[in-house]
Amino acid sequence: MPAADVRRRIRLPGAILGVGLGGFVDGILLHQILQWHHMLSSTAAYPADTVPGLRMNTLGDGLFHTVTWLAVLIGLGLLYSRVLSSRGRVWRSRALWGWVLIGWGLFNLAEGVIDHHLLGIHHVRTGPQELWWDLGFLLLGALLVLAGWTLQRTGRALDLCHDGEQAA
Repeated sequence: MPAADVRRRIRLPGAILGVGLGGFVDGILLHQILQWHHMLSSTAAYPADTVPGLRMNTLGDGLFHTVTWLAVLIGLGLLYSRVLSSRGRVWRSRALWGWVLIGWGLFNLAEGVIDHHLLGIHHVRTGPQELWWDLGFLLLGALLVLAGWTLQRTGRALDLCHDGEQAA
């Protein structure tokens, strides 16, 4: 199978995995561990410093984590269905991990533009420098897309049907 066909076959599963994993990093690190924001923490209706507001923010975080968990499951299912053998080499391939980084970066870009800027439902870190934190989040997303694109383009051909050693 030509290298371009292999890249196309793992593009969608890799990107969906990246979206889910990027969402998990955001939700677990920024929402739970650092507690910089919650899903709805910048809305006037659901301030995180009241019990009812925190309950709604926790529900929002739970729904967000459900979507990211489903993205990971869907990405894994798609990847599994597209790889007949050579699964170990696929997991080590630059093509797959490049697409995972692209998906993660696309998550950051979409979530940053929609939730931080358009809807304003939360910010990376609320306070006097929140715009800079939000712009940094977008910059990180763009860098992840660029790094992922470069990584997946530099991988060697990967045979998804045979057990020959052609891993990238």
